[in-house]
Amino acid sequence: MSESGSKLNKREAPSGKSAGMGFIMVAVLIDMISIGLIIPVLPPLVGTFTSNQADHAFWYGAVALAFGIANFFGSPILGALSDRFGRRPVMLIGFSGLALSFFVTAMATALWMLITVRLVSGAMQANASVANAYVADISAPEERAKRFGMLGAAFGMGFILGPVMGGILGDINLHLPFFVAGTMALINWCYGYFVLPESLKPEHRRAFEWRKANPLAALKKLGMLKGVGPLVLVIGLSGLAQMVLQTSWVLYTSFKFGWGPKENGWSMFAVGVMSVLVQGFLLPKLLKVFSPQRLVILGLSSSVLTNLVWGAATEGWMMYAIIGFNALGFAVSAAIQSLISNAADPKTQGETMGAVSSLNSMMAVMAPVVGATLLGLVSHMPRGDWRIGAPFYFCAALQALSLFFAWRHFTRTRAISPTASASV
Repeated sequence: MSESGSKLNKREAPSGKSAGMGFIMVAVLIDMISIGLIIPVLPPLVGTFTSNQADHAFWYGAVALAFGIANFFGSPILGALSDRFGRRPVMLIGFSGLALSFFVTAMATALWMLITVRLVSGAMQANASVANAYVADISAPEERAKRFGMLGAAFGMGFILGPVMGGILGDINLHLPFFVAGTMALINWCYGYFVLPESLKPEHRRAFEWRKANPLAALKKLGMLKGVGPLVLVIGLSGLAQMVLQTSWVLYTSFKFGWGPKENGWSMFAVGVMSVLVQGFLLPKLLKVFSPQRLVILGLSSSVLTNLVWGAATEGWMMYAIIGFNALGFAVSAAIQSLISNAADPKTQGETMGAVSSLNSMMAVMAPVVGATLLGLVSHMPRGDWRIGAPFYFCAALQALSLFFAWRHFTRTRAISPTASASV
């Protein structure tokens, strides 16, 4: 890694350019389009290797679990490596992993191939945490909440374009979106190599230590950050809820409403539109009215209600109506990330964001097990039955616990005013 890292860093600022938000947002946008392309079609692809809905739910859970396990161990290592060699080389590794994953998945002829390639890509892919560290590198502490929101908007834009494209292409052929996604990942690698500047200054780099890069040590250090503490529980519980929702969405809508790749692609388009509107346009205005802490409280409250209503929906159109109701829920991630980033040292932003990513990956390990189990239990129910919403009711309970721990933490640290405390 040392030799390859030094070679890549010879191009730290291609064409003499300095790192800025525009560069990382383009990289994230292309990255998320490629990832979004496969979301509506991966569950149906797994279903081609199974014979009934219960097996379909089980094996899709196994495929998702493989990625989560590998990413849990890989994220803090790659985050720490980015603190040593820079953000850019590690992002290039991630783009390579995605391209490999997509092309092999497109040509898979057995379930074991899908599981194996998800293990490899999960270990190599830490682009979200490294992109967050990139933003922290180039942003003053008071700008980070807004800029994490801008980055979230780029993620959301990827989810506007990717799933719709994946749904349309998947309607033609289930394998086609994976080839297109692999090509997008290769385009992003070229962009990263020839255009993307490095963001981490040499004086902010630090030596790589294996003992600090293991996920348990990284999580322990995250919990010890001043002013963070119980927010680790909030990240974990709300992250698990989000992961269960993501891994259950396509199968849930298929079981309950009979949706296919095209319908799921358009529903994710709607989620992406709302994410961009909130994080790209509304968040700066919201931050003028509410503190990041207050946004977390309001957003988690909104998410509890949203998950309950999603689970109880009896018609497909209701899923769209409820997406708009959860506008504040899209602000939670950026608000929490700004609080954690501001608590971390400039030399450990990669490790810190890697630890957050690793915590989310731990939840991603649990999510498919939980989601697939709950869907397996209700897979025999008739279409439209409220009990098929079991994964969403579970998500609502998790978000309620997140809300409690966030409210208690902010109240104890006096991070929100007494009037705000009383109101929540």
